Amino acid sequence: MCITRRLFFRTRCDTIDYMTDYISVLLSRYPSLSVCEKDIRLAYELIKTCYKNGGKIVVAGNGGSAADSDHICGELLKSFVKKRRIEKSFIDTLIAIDAESGAYLSNTLEGSLPAISLANQAAVMTASLNDVDGNALFAQQLNGYGKAGDVFLGISTSGNAKDVVYAAVVAKAKGMKTIALSGKTGGKLASLSDAAIVVPENETYKIQELHLPVYHALCLQIEAYFFAD
Repeated sequence: MCITRRLFFRTRCDTIDYMTDYISVLLSRYPSLSVCEKDIRLAYELIKTCYKNGGKIVVAGNGGSAADSDHICGELLKSFVKKRRIEKSFIDTLIAIDAESGAYLSNTLEGSLPAISLANQAAVMTASLNDVDGNALFAQQLNGYGKAGDVFLGISTSGNAKDVVYAAVVAKAKGMKTIALSGKTGGKLASLSDAAIVVPENETYKIQELHLPVYHALCLQIEAYFFAD
């Protein structure tokens, strides 16, 4: 049986509320991930601080990790498990611009946390492959998207994917915080990261199987913080 702990946190509105500790739930379901607890919690704090300061998350990975990049952004950009109400002031602005459209949007839009997946930018990726060097395709995008205070989340099962490593270097040069989601030894990506979540597996598919519950827990924890009931 999973034991859910309740912790006090300040919500987005600076009031005190109960919040499920989804990371503890994760560890109760996947005990092998206990070796990663410190870095998972650090990653959560980095992402939370980024969003509190108006930043965004930029995610990159190859193959299955590219799919994970898109998946993570999907959980952040719209509701995951909680109802995300948009601000009343924004609703009023929408209706003031156009009453009919504003009424529809005010009942349809959900609160959103800015996140960009570098893995689905086909035009710039193919341009980099054709004109420059494929190993720089994520770094090039991050050079345009990234700014100080943002967070770069690099996903590589080995920790040595060159395009992800190069992007991490650009992220650090821009004053971004970096999070690695990896396996095996963590590779070079882990050494470049402020938080290195290195899951305890060596085979690619097994690493990927542990990545999903980790980033789900992070997204759940972030959503619970910013969209308290």
